[in-house]
Amino acid sequence: MARKPQFSEASAEFGGLFTAVSPALAEAPPPGHLGHRARMRTRLLTAGPDSLLDHEMLEMLLFQALPRRDTKPIARALLARFGSFANAIAAPARELQQVEGMGEAGAAALKTVHGAALRMMRAEVKDQPVLNNWDRLISYLSAALARESIEQFRLLFLDSKNRLIADEAQARGTVNHTPVYPREVVKRALELQATALILVHNHPSGDPTPSRADIEMTQEVKAAAAVLGITVHDHLIVGNGRHLSFRREGLL
Repeated sequence: MARKPQFSEASAEFGGLFTAVSPALAEAPPPGHLGHRARMRTRLLTAGPDSLLDHEMLEMLLFQALPRRDTKPIARALLARFGSFANAIAAPARELQQVEGMGEAGAAALKTVHGAALRMMRAEVKDQPVLNNWDRLISYLSAALARESIEQFRLLFLDSKNRLIADEAQARGTVNHTPVYPREVVKRALELQATALILVHNHPSGDPTPSRADIEMTQEVKAAAAVLGITVHDHLIVGNGRHLSFRREGLL
């Protein structure tokens, strides 16, 4: 029985005339990058994520967001611009969208992964005695803040057993200053029935050395909290790969 010719829907643009497509062309193998995706997916599932290089991991993350694009050159462009896998997924969405081929879908895919990673790390310290899980806390805060391009001030609210009950961003500032209001800090602690606080902010410069303003603000918050019986355990400044503890440095 003779095979019926197959037609390309795209030819409808030409006056309603359809062009026959040969059976050989209709059954052609998928484009090279689709075969590449299948091989990478198999490697991920059989050998695990450690078998993938940084650019390959980025490719995998972009597969679903950009199904019709070859994501390999996009992944390499991301590494060229941001320097590492971690820096790429932590980059602001607006900067990710500036990389050719990313668009909103690609940026959203990477920010989803970044958010998921932070949520997993936060889960390891949430409802746990923070002072007994200090290394995990520092890892989480470094992941959340070390790559921020502007200053961000966060508050960790603790209960009477020093368990983390809330982690909230209170303010975002400029590249070297974030306004903090002790009255608002204490008010929020009372709302959450917190009995202790850890202050946290980042230095986008990468140097966690406290400024005079940092030291003065810490003393103001400590004094305001003490009036209501709330303890300030520490103030942590997160830099790039480094952090500073006010308590350890004798500044609190």
